[in-house]
Amino acid sequence: MDTGFSYMSDFPIHSVLSRCAGAVADKAPAAMFGLRDEGYDSLYEQLVSSIISVRTYDETSTEVSRKLFALARTPADMVRLDRETLIETISKSTFAPAKADNILALSRSIIENYGGETPADYDQLIAFRGVGPKVASLALGVALNYPIIAVDIHVHRITNRWGYVATKTPDQTRDALTKILPEDLWIEINRVLVPFGKHVCTGTRPKCQSCPVVDDCARVGVG
Repeated sequence: MDTGFSYMSDFPIHSVLSRCAGAVADKAPAAMFGLRDEGYDSLYEQLVSSIISVRTYDETSTEVSRKLFALARTPADMVRLDRETLIETISKSTFAPAKADNILALSRSIIENYGGETPADYDQLIAFRGVGPKVASLALGVALNYPIIAVDIHVHRITNRWGYVATKTPDQTRDALTKILPEDLWIEINRVLVPFGKHVCTGTRPKCQSCPVVDDCARVGVG
């Protein structure tokens, strides 16, 4: 049966991720992890921040999330904001009007259908408008240490560049990693590879000469 991917069974993934983490230890953390460490660690806050972060640079989404949470940190507080205020508050994020509508809609749904408590369930989260697999996975993993893998463009690109997996889409990468990645790394891989992908293993002109894992990397697609 064709699984849609192949992988390198003897890849030293624990060692590789440890070295990648060391290489970016002095860099800003991925947005969701940074916000968690600042105290914005509830599932609701992580869900809202993840929505804000879609197609938005980490630096911007972090700033926007802080600004919004200065006004509202719970569904009850959020629905008290009028739409125009919410749009203005998150205006530096891409697609701010649509994101504002989605944040208000999910906040109302949490109040009306879940008694104000954000459901800690993947299937229930992705049923909210504007919440896809990546957003739900990030929120659950970062807020609750829920055993789930969030695959963004960095995780997809780097794991394929290493040769650890050979997949064509982020969804395929998520499915592949769920099968082969040790569970103790399911959340760690996103925490490490987002800054590593921004500063070392970049989309174009990756810094292979100074990369701490170059000897283990197949450099797939790198000229």
